[in-house]
Amino acid sequence: MIEPATEKVLAEVPEAGVDDADRAVARAKAAYPAWRAMAPRERGNALRRLAAAVEREAGKLATLEARNVGKPISDARGEVAMVVDVFNYFAGAPERLFGKTIPVAGGIDMTFREPLGVVALIVPWNFPLAIASWKVGPALAAGNTIVLKPATLTPLTAIELERIALEAGLPEGVLNVVVGAGRTVGERLVQHPDVAKVAFTGSTEVGKRIGQLAAASIKRITLELGGKSANIVFADADLENAAASAPLAVFGNAGQDCCARSRILVERSAVDRFMRALEASVKALKVGDPLDERTEMGPLISADQREKVASYLEDGARVAIRGSAPEGPGYWFPPTVLSPVANTDRAAREEIFGPIAAVIPFEDEADAIRIANDTVYGLSGSIWTGNAGRAMRVARALDTGTISINSNNSVRVTTPFGGFKQSGIGRELGPHALEHYTELKNVFLSTS
Repeated sequence: MIEPATEKVLAEVPEAGVDDADRAVARAKAAYPAWRAMAPRERGNALRRLAAAVEREAGKLATLEARNVGKPISDARGEVAMVVDVFNYFAGAPERLFGKTIPVAGGIDMTFREPLGVVALIVPWNFPLAIASWKVGPALAAGNTIVLKPATLTPLTAIELERIALEAGLPEGVLNVVVGAGRTVGERLVQHPDVAKVAFTGSTEVGKRIGQLAAASIKRITLELGGKSANIVFADADLENAAASAPLAVFGNAGQDCCARSRILVERSAVDRFMRALEASVKALKVGDPLDERTEMGPLISADQREKVASYLEDGARVAIRGSAPEGPGYWFPPTVLSPVANTDRAAREEIFGPIAAVIPFEDEADAIRIANDTVYGLSGSIWTGNAGRAMRVARALDTGTISINSNNSVRVTTPFGGFKQSGIGRELGPHALEHYTELKNVFLSTS
């Protein structure tokens, strides 16, 4: 593992292969009957113990995540706190997986939510521990056992999570971590006959491949994929507030965020005022050492990622604002705003996954909706306006799964998160996540 801020070796982890994946699945399969049969309250208590154990080691986990990913330590602390909240939230779920009774003639009809079995969880490198918890929490609560495959760039906190789970009393084999490449370990898990479901977060391209492989056995899948989210700013909005919050809505985690609001749509009459306020916000952004408490943005994950991001500044890209970045070792890239940009430009069409924002002018409400929806993605987005009626009209018209009004917050533990179109299938978090880790069973009891 290379530390992105220093380009030095942080740790060495053996790379697993197909045989290791098979052994992990076998362990999970062996643990499944007892875990499924465990009383719901006991499963909930196991999740509470896991949450408490993570909280006790929060400092260590946050520092490890900050160094491995290159994210600011304050962000890493917030993500570990979310992990604790996720496990505590889903600890209440086992006793609340309610079915229904349905009126029918000649008997009683009932539905039950049944666990799936062994589930494979494949998580990305940008929010390794947080996104792992989004899947681990509901999967365990529903009575499944798990094989967790972290990204090869950032496996360290997943490895720690397995250790912490065992020390917290989670039965052997219920949570298994296997670190290996997607093309070998990942594809084996997707195709393994004993894996009932795959939950994946990552690129749309890899998501399509997982869908193709899973189709051969009609394997259940949830996919949380790419985004090209719109941050829509109307002229009647609080422009200073919108501009002050816009940078971290794109440049948080160095722009390596599927929720990044990287298309900033601004009503034409307000563009000049907005850009002046935005420039001040971008240039005030503190980019630097992830372990510095003042840092707001760290480096990119790798040299390859930096090269990819830099390619969007070629071919005459109109750089309107450029922030600062450290010199020397580290995969640094300055926060950058392109303006004006057409929605047909490459920087507006593709998920850059780096700290580049594109400002796109629009004429009126209808034009804003048209531009925002003119993308293959539909994950997240924001609407800034002082008109509540307009806010709701636009929110309902957007082909987007998670929308904030006068805010850039996309994720809450208690509410569903996921996208439309090529941004994915299914929902994470909130009560809706449990639906994706269970099958609905119908039982009829004759009273004749």
